[in-house]
Amino acid sequence: MKALSLLGSTGSIGTNVLAVVRQFPEQFRIVGLAAGRNVALLAEQVLEFQPECISVAEPALVSPLAQRLPPSYHSRIVCGTEGNCAVASLASAHMVVSAVVGAIGLLPALTAIRAGKDVGLANKETLVMAGRLVMRSAQQHKVQLLPIDSEHSAIFQALEAGRKQDVARIILTASGGPFRTWSKDDLATAAPAQALAHPNWSMGRKISIDSATLMNKGLEVIEARWLFDVEPEQIEVVVHPQSIVHSLVEYQDGSVVAQLGIPDMRIPIAYALSYPKRLELGLSRLDLAQCGGLAFEQPDHERFPALRMAYDALAMGGVKPAVLNAANEVAVEAFLNGRIGFTRIAEVVDRALQETAQGDELDLDAILAADQAARAMVTRALQA
Repeated sequence: MKALSLLGSTGSIGTNVLAVVRQFPEQFRIVGLAAGRNVALLAEQVLEFQPECISVAEPALVSPLAQRLPPSYHSRIVCGTEGNCAVASLASAHMVVSAVVGAIGLLPALTAIRAGKDVGLANKETLVMAGRLVMRSAQQHKVQLLPIDSEHSAIFQALEAGRKQDVARIILTASGGPFRTWSKDDLATAAPAQALAHPNWSMGRKISIDSATLMNKGLEVIEARWLFDVEPEQIEVVVHPQSIVHSLVEYQDGSVVAQLGIPDMRIPIAYALSYPKRLELGLSRLDLAQCGGLAFEQPDHERFPALRMAYDALAMGGVKPAVLNAANEVAVEAFLNGRIGFTRIAEVVDRALQETAQGDELDLDAILAADQAARAMVTRALQA
């Protein structure tokens, strides 16, 4: 039986991870749970899965959580970044699943790797911020990073069809989000509720906005560059509105291997948890005859400049990808709170990329300092 620590247990990915664990109790057990501020749901999860260690976002939430749990759990509650790292380094855990959203995933992921744990990675920001550092650490500690994002899981599976040295291109698919057909003028007036209405996937608020701007795909490009050890120019993005083809790998002989499936996150989650086995999930099967046409188109970099910015950040190197991510997190939150318009998200991110200082991508302190500097710069710009 595989023992799991789960970071981000109350979010969209986290609840799907627990659904898979619930379906296969003879194969998986939960030893650690970390969540943000949804104390009510976390308490329900604790009572069901009975973990050894439980973490919440901040000290103020420890007492509200304890009040919902029997006294035997009170000594198991920790909080904040230290709490996440404690859950990520539990001695009893065989694997850590990082399903948190944002930069808060970096330190727990590094902690898990340094503790010798395999990591199921749904937190793309870990590799966006510190890809070279994280992959080097994984190699040193001989642990696996198993992708949970549907696109990276698809690539991971397609890469098993050939040799690494024979790969010509990695092709990430993007749904195009809710604004795929909107004009540039219409995008300027887009409201948060409209941006959150993803046509195919049920995701958290931040990721839904990133999908609408195509920043999510840009972050995935950076993640793929490090996870699969390919050059940025080998990674392409195509818009595929049906979200049936999850991504593709082209080999040097011209063969293209694709992974297809219904848009259900339990499929890549279960594959990461059980790799190299596959589990019978009991989900509806993909019916190609019922799919109709499968369309593909080039992304529009003029209407959705965030994707280009991700390639720019990769080209700049150093701490610039961390700057990109931090600036985007602040800008997305401002949009969700009604403080800026939709198209302003990309504008403030671009400004942060141009105006923040460079740093060493192998220096964790430099990466974290760049993250904070970008947040401060964007916050000041938005206040002005």
